[in-house]
Amino acid sequence: MSVDEPARKKDPKKAPEPSGVDLARVALRAAREQARARGDAAQQKKQARRGGGLRSGARADGRDPMALGAAINRLLTERGWETPAAVGGVMGRWPEIVGADVAKHCVPEKYDEDERVLVVRCDSTAWATNLRLLAPTLVARLNEDLGHGAVKLIKVHGPSGPARRYGPLRAPGSTGPGDTYG
Repeated sequence: MSVDEPARKKDPKKAPEPSGVDLARVALRAAREQARARGDAAQQKKQARRGGGLRSGARADGRDPMALGAAINRLLTERGWETPAAVGGVMGRWPEIVGADVAKHCVPEKYDEDERVLVVRCDSTAWATNLRLLAPTLVARLNEDLGHGAVKLIKVHGPSGPARRYGPLRAPGSTGPGDTYG
């Protein structure tokens, strides 16, 4: 047993290095793909010279129609709309996420993608206070569903009061219905 023998022992976790036959197969596969690409390009040039334009053939290519779901997923990925689309899905599943009782009184209004803020409107100040207390738990649940960092903050708005009316019956110095509906 020499000093070099322990270094030559095979590591069971390591994949075996490709032999000459394996390297030849890899090279052949690469050459076939390059030839196929050159053939496709030459065929398109030939069709363009004949004035026929691009025609669909018997084999699948990039011009074939795609399924609607695949087309929508591709569009979402190309435009970078994955997060807003996922948040839109959450808005549709709001009762499942927060529960039926909370969903009756609190509704998601909008999502600001730049600040990653979800705005929720509640029908009473009591429910708004309750949702403010539940906000950290909801943020964690939403990020678990959408991916980490999709929602950083939930802004909770209470009920909006009636429109402010200005006119002769208004008391000077009053803020109008804002006094009551704060």
